[in-house]
Formats: sequence, C-alpha cells, structure tokens
Amino acid sequence: MAKSAKNKKEVKEQPGFRRYIIWFWRSFAAGVGILILLFLLASWGVFGPMPTFEELENPKTNLASELISSDGKTLGKYYLSENRTPVAFSDLPQHLVDALVATEDERYYSHSGIDARGTIRAFAFLGRRGGASTITQQLAKLLFHGTSTKGWRRYTQKIKEWVIAIRLERQYTKNEIIAMYLNKQDFIFNAVGIRSASRIYFGKEPKDLKIEEAAVLVAMLKNPRQYNPHREISKKKSLMRRNQVFKQMEKNDYISKEEKDSLQQLPLKINFSPETHDEGLATYFREYVRNSFMKNWIRNNPKEDGSFYNLSLDGLKIYTTIDSRMQQYAEEAVIEHMKQLQAEFFVQNTAKRNPTAPFVGVTNEEIQNIYNRAMRQSERWRVMKEQGKTEKEIRASFTKKTDMTIFSWKGTIDTIMTPLDSIKYYKHFLRTGMMSMEPRTGHVKAWVGGTDYKHFKYDQVIQGARQAGSTFKPFVYATAIDQLHLSPCDSLPDVYHCIEANKYGNVEAWCPKNSNGEYSGEMKTLKNGLAESTNTITARLMDEVGPAPVVNLARKLGITSDILEVPSIALGTPDITVYEMVGAYGTFANQGVYVKPVMITRIEDKNGTVLFEYVPETRDVMSREVAYTTVNLMQGVADAGSGRRLRHDFAQNETVYKEIITGYPYKFDNPIAGKTGTTQNQSDGWFMGMVPNLVTGVWVGGEDRATHFKSITYGQGASMSLPIWALYMQKCYADAELGVSKEDFEKPEELTINVDCTKKPEKDKLNIDKDLDDLDF
Repeated sequence: MAKSAKNKKEVKEQPGFRRYIIWFWRSFAAGVGILILLFLLASWGVFGPMPTFEELENPKTNLASELISSDGKTLGKYYLSENRTPVAFSDLPQHLVDALVATEDERYYSHSGIDARGTIRAFAFLGRRGGASTITQQLAKLLFHGTSTKGWRRYTQKIKEWVIAIRLERQYTKNEIIAMYLNKQDFIFNAVGIRSASRIYFGKEPKDLKIEEAAVLVAMLKNPRQYNPHREISKKKSLMRRNQVFKQMEKNDYISKEEKDSLQQLPLKINFSPETHDEGLATYFREYVRNSFMKNWIRNNPKEDGSFYNLSLDGLKIYTTIDSRMQQYAEEAVIEHMKQLQAEFFVQNTAKRNPTAPFVGVTNEEIQNIYNRAMRQSERWRVMKEQGKTEKEIRASFTKKTDMTIFSWKGTIDTIMTPLDSIKYYKHFLRTGMMSMEPRTGHVKAWVGGTDYKHFKYDQVIQGARQAGSTFKPFVYATAIDQLHLSPCDSLPDVYHCIEANKYGNVEAWCPKNSNGEYSGEMKTLKNGLAESTNTITARLMDEVGPAPVVNLARKLGITSDILEVPSIALGTPDITVYEMVGAYGTFANQGVYVKPVMITRIEDKNGTVLFEYVPETRDVMSREVAYTTVNLMQGVADAGSGRRLRHDFAQNETVYKEIITGYPYKFDNPIAGKTGTTQNQSDGWFMGMVPNLVTGVWVGGEDRATHFKSITYGQGASMSLPIWALYMQKCYADAELGVSKEDFEKPEELTINVDCTKKPEKDKLNIDKDLDDLDF
C-alpha cells in the first residue's frame, strides 16, 4: 500500500507529465486565441464583406405587395421571384413555434446565437449526429449568405455566420428572430415566407394553422422539395418527417406521448391553393390594379429621395373595395351560367349545323379578315415584329405546330396545334364581363373580366366597350322625364315613326323598327314601353328631346366613350364598357348623385405609413324626383317586362330555357329595377340590375360581332346575361352578413310626378292627337 502511493508520487513528479500539462493548456489557449482571431478577422471583413449595423437593423428582403379586400382577405400579391409577405411573431401560433424550436434548435432559448454543445457534437461525430446550426445561424445564412459554398470557403462562411448570429442575438429578441427566420424561408411553389406557405399549402393564415399543419411546414424546413406535401413523389417522406417533428415535440415536453401517438395517426392533408398572377380570386381586377391604377400612381408619387416605388419588391399594402365573398359569388355565377350557355352554343355551331361556325351571316372573305386581324393583334405578332421579323416570316410562324395548353370547360388541355388553329379555336368561346358596385359610396364589390384569365387576358369590364343596346334607353327616358316632366303612366302610340333627315344631324331619315318587326298600334305607357323595350316609344321620346341632351346626360353619368349626337343612339348604338354602365346606373339608385366607381381606398408602405387615401368624386346629375321616376320605370322591366323571369317561371320556351339556365326559376320577391339589352343579330346581351344598395352590370357576347346565337331565344340579354345577375344575387342574399338590400327604393318626400299607374292621368304630356293625325295606317 505504501509502495503504491510512492509510485504515484513519482509519476506525478516526472518532468514529462508536467510538460504535457503545460502543452495542453498552451494548445488550448492557442486554440482559443486562434478562434478569437478568426472571429476578429471575420468581423473585420477579411473573409468577405460583413453586414453593417444598418443592414442588421433593417435587413433587405424583397417583399411582395399585397392586394387586400374590404373584408380583410388577401386577393393577391405582386412579386417578381419572391412571394413574401411578412408576419409578426404575435401572428404565429404557439404550436408552430414549439415545433420549430423542438426540431431545429432544442437549446434555442439558452444560447446566444451559437450552440456550444451542438458545435462540439458536430465536430466530434463529423456531423453524423446532426448539424450545429442554430436558428439564428440559419437566419444569418438566409439574410446575408444564401446557398452554401464548398471547400475552405465553407469554413470561413461558417465563421461569418457565427459572428452574424451573435450580432443578430444582440440586435433582436428571440421572438423577433423566429419571426424573421420563418418569414425568410422558401417553401417552393411561390411560397416564400410562412404566410405564403400557410396560404398556399393550407388555404389559411398562419394563426389558423392546426398543430398537424404547422408540423408539415416545419418538416419542410430541412428540404422543402424532398419533404413537400404537394409533390406526389415526396408525400410519403413528408408524412414521415412530420411525424418526426411530433417525436421531437414530445421529447422536448411540448406535447405528451399520448398526443404524439394520436397526432402521428392523422393522415397528411393539404389544401393546395397556388398564388400566381394567373390564378386565384379576382385575377382580372388584380391585373387592372397592377397595370393601370398602380402604374399611374407610382409614376405620379415618387419617394422622398426621388426614386419610384417598386410594386414587386417594396411590400406595399393596397386596400381595395372588393368584398372577397361577393367576388367569389360573382365568379361562381359567371362560371355556372357560362359553362351551360357555351355548351348550347357548341351544339348550335357544329360544322354540320353551321358551316361558317362560330360566325353567323358572314362570307369566307370576311372570316379571313377576322383571322388576319386576330393575328395582327396577337402577342406573337407584336414580339416577332419587335425582333425585326418580316411579315412573311411572322405569318409563316402561325402555321407551324407547337406545344401549347388551351382552355376547355373540362379543364386545361395539353396539345399540339398551330397558333392560327388556336385563334380559330378560341373564336368559338363566348366572353363576359361583370361588375357590382355600391351606388352610395361607389365602392366596387365584385369585378369579373372574363371566365379564365390565364387563357382570356382581355378584360371585358373596362377594356371591352360594346354596343349597349336597350340598356342605353333609360338615359333617353330620364332626359325626357327631366325636360318634359313625364310620368311612367303617360302613354304613346306603338306605331311606325320616323325622325326626318337632317333634323338632328342625321343625314337620312331614321325609322326604327321594333325587335319583332311589328307595331301593335296601341297606346303604351312609358313604363310598358321600357319594360317591353319598344323601340318606337324610345324613338318618339328621342324626337321630343333630341340627341344632344341625351349625350350630355350620358357624359354627366360618367360615360366617356364616344357618342355621336344622332337619333340612333336611342337604341344603344354607342360602344360602352361595363364599368361605365354600372357607374351610370348607380346614379339612378343614388337619388341622382353620380359617384365615380372606387376600387382603391388606401395604400400603405411596408411600415404602415399611409401613402394614399382616396377622395370620393361625386356630382349632382339629376333631381331625386327624376332619378326615382326612372328607377320606377325600370322596376317595370323586372315586374312585367323582359326581366320578368326573375319573378317566376317564364312560360314561353320554358323547357329550352331551363336547359341552359342554372337555378331557374329564380322567384325573387323583393323590389328590383333593371334593364335588358340585346343588339342587332344578338351580338351583345346585357343586363343591368339594381337593388337600393347594389348595382350590377353583366355583358355576354362573342369576341367578334359575327360570333352569336342565331335566334333571339338564346341570344337576348335576358338569356345570356340576366341569369348571371340572378345567380349572383341569390348567393349574396344567402349570405346575410353582406346586408344586400331587399327593401324598396327610397321615395322622395315631395314627388310631383305620378308613378302610380292605377290612377288615371289627367292628360297626356305629349301632343298625341297631332301624332295620331300624322299616322298612315
């Protein structure tokens, strides 16, 4: 025992052991010194530039601008490569944060940017038992480095990440770092940042994520492509990785073993909702805002330093008047009706039934002109022309087959065809435009420029001016009521009537026929005349007031399209947009006050600073009495005229009608004012419908006027457009939160014009006796 103690004492006193101890501590000190030197060298920028204090304070990230609905929903975003909209930590559910920490950085709340235990473990086992990167280091890499480098540069990059991570920990709280990290992550499929990922993969905001959904997104952080729940090839891996997240949460006491076992049994479910410029809600409206409103606003509102805002990078928040629910109902109504109407159009335009399909009543030369015009107006022609190609080369390209995707009502079709054949194919499809607006505020609540923005870019709401047809007639009636103080109960004869040549600038005499080519010879009240859209009655009113006052009224109603001061405008020959018509009709519902349609109410920068707030543009156009009387006239259209199918079954052609109309009969029992419109050869079908707090306009027709139904049964506004309005209103009324009115239109307190036609008028306001004397029976 004594000998053993003596030997130990001798060993300790051996010079070699002492040298070993000294060498160890010197090596350790040298290692620490080298590490400190490396940190200093990295901070001095020897290994490459380091972010400045200002950059750490405000890291540069590309932020998508966001279009927000009046009910607080995101309609869409504008971005180049990164669809990113940041959220605050307070908007993240706790189980998402717990899953992230448990899986990516167990000791996140106890380190200051670098996990010493994790780093030593990574060195000892060469990374086989997990990496050493903390959440803060990963954020440093995302903000200032990007993809990993190889070789010795990887080591210097890692040192820079350590330095930046420590600086970030000093600059931000732990919660802020987590929010920054999740906002920066790319989950692919245009899902950059946790908010985009939550919306695209699950169709909801981050705060609404369930724990199993949050775990799927955390699982993707390791490799968003390899563990992607949308890719068929990676769904199994995504499920396994999600379950590993649950295991980590249980290990770190965020959930119990029972909860883990239960959660791991859940199937993998996602609600994939891609956010691209061609898909999603309100695509036509979003493009209008981007290419028209915002382009003009940015050009006229530079920043303080003279530079211009970048819609795709600066993270603007654009608040709109669109109601996401009403927009959804409008798009559903359009699709439901147009799908069936188009099916009937295809039936009537087979090669056997119509050799010139889809055109009616045109020559082969006229058809060729249509195709030539379409080629010249195409994007292909424009691009090749800018490239310096000759017309011969451009035309030749239209006859070469190429891979393409085309629209069909059964889904997108991948096919091979020539560009010219695709032009011919798309000429068969009917187009539509629809807009809905609150008349009192001018707030546009729904905007549908077509059936599919990806394949039909032309916006029929604001770009597609078409002949207004009989929807123009209320402007004539309103002018006559204002100038002549007429009543809806006043009567005029339904007989042949001409406005002589040169009376109002018309070179030839204008003698319009009724749509059926017949004249009843009976006296008709103005209310019946408008309800039945009797052309002779409108012509007589135009003869009394002249076209100039009608054009003047149209201008005051916000119609800027060209209108010639000739009598024929009474029947709707001017080309007018849906946007203009809805604004004009809104004046009648708003008691004579025109309110310019409003789409954007406010714009904020990424910090919430208000950059723009709209100021309403209003003007008094007509008295409340005239406006109400005109509305009363248009109520006759829905009660007993061309819009009466809104009220009950329509006996005439009922079987045929039901075949193409979804939801018919509609059986509305509330006050409705409106007007149908059908142009020559059924080329355009309109319906303008109003209730006290909502005005909606719908147009349906072919891209070319030669594309139309042969018969009035299918081609009239009451068949082509009215059903879209009816379906839309049914959906709106079913959603009580929208508050769409079922009340009557407000009646002026002192109404001097008789609108109750049950009372016999004292006399006709026009010189009917003279008119009858001039008739030739």
